[in-house]
Amino acid sequence: MSQPLFGLVPAGQPVITTPTESPTLTTFLFAIPPSSSPKPSSHIVVFLLPGVLLPEGTAAAIYLVTPAGPNQATPNSKFLGGIGPGKESAIFKLGASAGQDLVLGISVEPAESVAARMGELGASASSPGTSGALVPAGAGCNSGQTQSSPSALVLAQRIIKNAFNFLSSFSGTAGPNQVEVVPLKAFEEWWRKFESRVRTDPGFLERDD
Repeated sequence: MSQPLFGLVPAGQPVITTPTESPTLTTFLFAIPPSSSPKPSSHIVVFLLPGVLLPEGTAAAIYLVTPAGPNQATPNSKFLGGIGPGKESAIFKLGASAGQDLVLGISVEPAESVAARMGELGASASSPGTSGALVPAGAGCNSGQTQSSPSALVLAQRIIKNAFNFLSSFSGTAGPNQVEVVPLKAFEEWWRKFESRVRTDPGFLERDD
């Protein structure tokens, strides 16, 4: 899994596609820089990059990683949700991040395990990023929940694909680790053009161009 698999868009920040660290072939850590905004947003979009297919029967589990406490040997990780077959993108709530670094962990795990944990999250609370269903490879689409979400899911995927295709030409590297970044001005330009097209051609996302 040497090629980038995932894209992250912290609210108000550039797209991130290169992990800060990859402890194993199936785990990826992304350092999220602190927001400079006086009113930092608490959400992040995570999505599979266009053309990426995870190994059959797997999905990506998303974790918020926080430093270990005084009496802990390892960092803490909070399961936020997952993406994968049938749910290629999601928005997750991180909490306000003004002045502090956050780390998002992504682990490629068995799809059934990720789906079960997402079900537990959905049962305990209604949180951004936990709705929808992962569809394990080979599974049918017989549930009402799976049937009701495709149109919204497809629209979200096409918006992300549209943004990725536009922003990828502006990508560059920054910092000692040569992290891939996209200037905020590029994102603003994409949004201006995207919003204009929605006004002039509201149905363009419904067509599979």
